[in-house]
Amino acid sequence: MSAPSQSSAPARALPLSIRRLALLLGGLAMFGPFSIDTIFPAFPVMGAELGADKLAMQQTISVYLIAYALMSVVHGPLSDAIGRRKVILGGLGVFTLASVACALSEQLSTLLFFRAIQGLSAGVGLIVGRAVIRDLLHGDDAQRLMSQVMMIFGIAPAIAPVIGGWILGWAHWPAIFWFLVVFSVLLWIAVALGLPETHPPQARLSLKPKRLLRDYVAIWLNPRFQRLTAVGALNFGALFLYIGSAPAFVLDILKLSEREFAWFFVPTIGGMVLGSFASGRAAGKISGDRLVGIGFAFCALAIALNLGYNLLAPAPQVPWAVLPMCILAFGIALVFPIVTLSILDMYPHQRGSASSLQAFGGLVVNALLAGVISPLVSGSAVVLAIVSSVLTVAAWGFWCWEAWVSRSGRCARVPEDAPVIEPQDSL
Repeated sequence: MSAPSQSSAPARALPLSIRRLALLLGGLAMFGPFSIDTIFPAFPVMGAELGADKLAMQQTISVYLIAYALMSVVHGPLSDAIGRRKVILGGLGVFTLASVACALSEQLSTLLFFRAIQGLSAGVGLIVGRAVIRDLLHGDDAQRLMSQVMMIFGIAPAIAPVIGGWILGWAHWPAIFWFLVVFSVLLWIAVALGLPETHPPQARLSLKPKRLLRDYVAIWLNPRFQRLTAVGALNFGALFLYIGSAPAFVLDILKLSEREFAWFFVPTIGGMVLGSFASGRAAGKISGDRLVGIGFAFCALAIALNLGYNLLAPAPQVPWAVLPMCILAFGIALVFPIVTLSILDMYPHQRGSASSLQAFGGLVVNALLAGVISPLVSGSAVVLAIVSSVLTVAAWGFWCWEAWVSRSGRCARVPEDAPVIEPQDSL
């Protein structure tokens, strides 16, 4: 079905230890969430100084995500053509310069422009990093490494707003962007010294815009790709709706202070980390399909508790208001590695392109949630819970659709030695 192969043989000899690779790829995946979440505690101060209301400040997230989504379709195929390492180093360099410009911005329009530049470059770590994992490993080993990276990646949204609050306690808000500068420089050095090239020249594809567009159309129009992408995007979107609404949820609904974002993020991301750990431990012991089913069972429990509590409680309070988010994150972490590896396995010669398109689909959903849906629903805990539940149910529906198609024998795997997609090939 849509679960990755259970073979555990490595795709090629590993150039560095699994632990070092997990730490490096996890760090690369972290700098995107850091760009979003570290500034949350500074929203009131930034808004007052820049003359922006809550809705305008929310656009610092949406423009970042829109730019991230648009550029995400380039990172993967670019890495298929010139190599993973060059693309990662280039993206980190651009992100560093954009962060410097954000720190020096004195007007909202300037800040929004350079936030978009941050978004254009921030996707290299997560998108190209997924392709690196599948370059080196497959089957159970790939699932374990993907889960380890997600564990590290999951720490970022938990600690980023806490770090932002600490920085705001002893410095002005531009210091948050200077922190991002230091973090990205350290990552650049780590990649330059510690990450070898995993996509050799003989395996690379030509970077021709016409060919790229045709391949993208072929991948995007594949119904199985669409179903699996929808599963990942909508399921994570149920949680991201709360992440994108964090300023309103924490400050206005839960009545906490700028330094108390940890009440929301630590339990939530704790669930993500525990789920990633469980996914890694389950590799080779529980089939991917069954693990996804278990993940959705936890998601169902989470939305039931979330709806019930918010409908019955007179005023949402910690810790009960955030407990469902912890359970939801746990379930998502069981589902996501299986779905992602299934997509990468569909296109063994174009993993970068497949990763890019999957990320693009997810980011479009996240941008709509942060920039359009969140401002409309973040004023009510009940409405937030209802919309989040709808997203989870929709993701489960797409997974059931994929299961039915697989059982009926209407979709087939793409073998490892399959030729590169041509526009005339049938899907």
